[in-house]
Amino acid sequence: MTISTSKAKTKAPWRVPAASFIGTTIEWYDYYIFGLLAATGVFSRLYFPEQDPATGLLLAFVTYAVGFVARPFGGMFAGHFGDKIGRKPMLVLSLLIMGFATLAMGLLPTYAQIGVWAPILLTVLRLMQGFGAGAEWAGAAVISIEHAPPGRSGFFGSFTQMGVPAGMLLANSSVLAVKAAVPADVFDAWAWRLPFLLSVILIVTGMVVRAKLEDSNDFKELVETNQTSKKPLGEAMKKESKGIWLVVGMRLAENSAFYLYTTFSVVYIMKTFGAERANQGTMSVLIASAIGVFAVPLWAILSDKIGRKPLYLFGSIGGLLFFPLYFVMTDTGSALLATLAIIIGLAVFHNSMYGPQAAFFAELFSTKLRYSGASMGYQFGSVLAGGIAPLVAVALLTAGNGKPGWVILYFSIIGVITVVATILAPETLEKLDKRITAAQELDEKNAAIAQERASAN
Repeated sequence: MTISTSKAKTKAPWRVPAASFIGTTIEWYDYYIFGLLAATGVFSRLYFPEQDPATGLLLAFVTYAVGFVARPFGGMFAGHFGDKIGRKPMLVLSLLIMGFATLAMGLLPTYAQIGVWAPILLTVLRLMQGFGAGAEWAGAAVISIEHAPPGRSGFFGSFTQMGVPAGMLLANSSVLAVKAAVPADVFDAWAWRLPFLLSVILIVTGMVVRAKLEDSNDFKELVETNQTSKKPLGEAMKKESKGIWLVVGMRLAENSAFYLYTTFSVVYIMKTFGAERANQGTMSVLIASAIGVFAVPLWAILSDKIGRKPLYLFGSIGGLLFFPLYFVMTDTGSALLATLAIIIGLAVFHNSMYGPQAAFFAELFSTKLRYSGASMGYQFGSVLAGGIAPLVAVALLTAGNGKPGWVILYFSIIGVITVVATILAPETLEKLDKRITAAQELDEKNAAIAQERASAN
């Protein structure tokens, strides 16, 4: 039997990571708009108006966090069918779910219009966003690395990761542009809906791009030889549970750091220096996101040369040590230092983990269970870290009377867990490439035998 590989035979392999980048950018643009508006108080004022400002903000972040609760369910659903029927169908479905929920948010009546149904429906739509996001990441990551040439898995996988800062960049840009174009009362009245509604253009673009994708030959061969798992989730939890738990642990600090810098930092700057400084936090995140679009693939390229594990250790240890300095730099009151702190936290320490992450996590699992294993670990880590991080941080900041000591302790505990998990994880740099190289050699051998037989006949 000939073992064909996507890395050897896929035509136009760059189409796949490009499609993953475009689709993932759109998904995360939709996902992050909610967090940005929650941080600036729009949802607390319009959907939780009967609460005092502090409680309203917490409730807005609770709604923000429930999206993360849905992510593991989206990840398990997509992982099951992604390993059973294909990566492409799940990527198309995830985009449809996210697109519908985001468009509906832009049309959702407020508390003043429909009462308690407003926050209920907002929560339901946020759950749908979380389900769609949960179904997205592993599929985009897996299909990208399975189409990568030997020695380029980290770089190809980083196109999925690049969608996150790109989506954040678009989300921040759209919110800032609308806020700059209209007065504050107009923004609160209706203009906040525009970033949600504009996403329909992006969704249509993403659907067209993803419709042209093909599953990798790695997966096609499993289907042709009837080797796909009938129960991928259960089999992954039974046979590859170690990889799942390692991914959960490695995900904790990376994901928490991202949301603390991109969402909580806006709240911290507002609480410390006043609402008039809200745009400073948003602008800082915007700059860091722009840098991240380039930093993420650079870290991934480096991981293709020196390994995934050294970079992940650098980011996890460095991020743990730097986090207290973020508050020191921000508390100076200098907009420049606050922006620099966010850039260092994201572009250096976070992105050195995030750049090689798609390849690192996916390579921990076999082709047969890769979507399920990577998806479960990634999404369970997300709900345990990123989803609750801004909520916990705001609560701890309030408990500390505006002082960040408890927030620093919280992140320190998470950071230590990630460092330990990374130390325990194996290096995966050559794992996939060795399999591909062996398969290519077997293909060549079988082709030579077939040619000899044809000549003999």
